[in-house]
Amino acid sequence: MRTACRGQTCGVISQLLAPFRRPRTLVFSADFGSTSRWVAGRTSAFPDGGPVNPGDNKLDHLVEDPEYSRSGTFRASLRPDGNWDSGLLTTEGSEEGFLLRAEDVLEARVRLPEAVGAWPAIWTWRDGGQEVDVFEYHPDNPDLLELSNHVRGGGSHYFHDPAIRPGAWVDLKVRFGTNSVVWWVNGTRAYADHSGVGRRWRAYLIVNLSVCAGRYHPAPDPSVSEMSYVVSDLRVYRS
Repeated sequence: MRTACRGQTCGVISQLLAPFRRPRTLVFSADFGSTSRWVAGRTSAFPDGGPVNPGDNKLDHLVEDPEYSRSGTFRASLRPDGNWDSGLLTTEGSEEGFLLRAEDVLEARVRLPEAVGAWPAIWTWRDGGQEVDVFEYHPDNPDLLELSNHVRGGGSHYFHDPAIRPGAWVDLKVRFGTNSVVWWVNGTRAYADHSGVGRRWRAYLIVNLSVCAGRYHPAPDPSVSEMSYVVSDLRVYRS
């Protein structure tokens, strides 16, 4: 027998379910080749906008070269100075200036890199923070995705699954909830942080391939001079 909710209880349940009941509209799609939608090779998440960020244990040397990002294949290649030319795209500073909002839902399909030292990520950034990591990956931990919310003291989670492996295709989904950021991996609910981003949260998107310098994860083997990962689809939906 089903018991009807009453009064304040009904109101609370209705608020919790509301984001899932409202129809969602596609408000952003990747189109990585669009120069009005994405800026290549610079971000305020790096000191002075880049091109390097050694303080974050990165060997990146950001480049605007479209071969490193605009096709959806994010590449990195070894430079003579030991850094790596690497691809990064962000909506920050673009003509369209797309900002994610609280309760937006992002969906992406990625093919993970195989080379140890590769550090792919899809994440958010604005005004020195507002960072939520849709995912980070390190092939030296082959079955693990890092899912993190750095907003409002949010949480992080190491998601292990046999389907996560170097070279694998992975479907990602994140709802940037006001009170809880929720991640799905290959259709499975992977983590809810029960912290959220707050009602007024806004942030730019970043998609990039970094290269580890060796402090937290191994740097690339000396025999490796090229690495890449693929983002074949990225969309944002809004109620």
